[in-house]
Amino acid sequence: MNGLIGKKIGMTSFFDDAGKNIPCTVIEVTPNVVSQVKSDDSDGYSALQLAFGEKNPKNINKALGGHLKRAGLKSVVKVMEFRNSDIEKAQGDKVTIEDVFAEGDVVSAIGTSKGKGFQGVVKRHKFGGVGQATHGQHNRGRAPGAIGACSTPSKVYKGTRMAGRMGGKRVKTTNLTVVKIFAEKNLMLVKGSVPGHKGALVVIEK
Repeated sequence: MNGLIGKKIGMTSFFDDAGKNIPCTVIEVTPNVVSQVKSDDSDGYSALQLAFGEKNPKNINKALGGHLKRAGLKSVVKVMEFRNSDIEKAQGDKVTIEDVFAEGDVVSAIGTSKGKGFQGVVKRHKFGGVGQATHGQHNRGRAPGAIGACSTPSKVYKGTRMAGRMGGKRVKTTNLTVVKIFAEKNLMLVKGSVPGHKGALVVIEK
């Protein structure tokens, strides 16, 4: 499995060679730095630990700072491992978009979905409302209705679809196609939507 850490820029559209308009997500993937190389002999498995981005060095703890210092880094935004990588890199080397992805590749995107706060069942679970009617329901149109509990079982089962906090979870979107790569700008266009808000960290893997 190969992948890179990037940042979601936003959405746009792209016209392919056939003139078809394709909705795409723009992802900025600046070169990731190899902060550690793990092997079967030393760690029991093979992996590349990649570091992405920069931030104020005072905002990272000393343990991480000492770890990054070995790779020649002062601070990073995100560190993540990618197992079974077929890319051979040494500690401190950079991994670019072209090293991992090519146009036409099918990839997956992992990110944190937008937080929606506390929402009702219509928005959270796509309920149709009581009776799915436009009249005759007074102020109960968006209510969840009965939840099926009575003297037996005298409780509400776990997992019952009800109102609650929506979004803000780790989401993986699969079967996305890499439409275009702009290597000189560290940008890639992926067909479809990617979880997260603009500026959110996204992990792209294949």
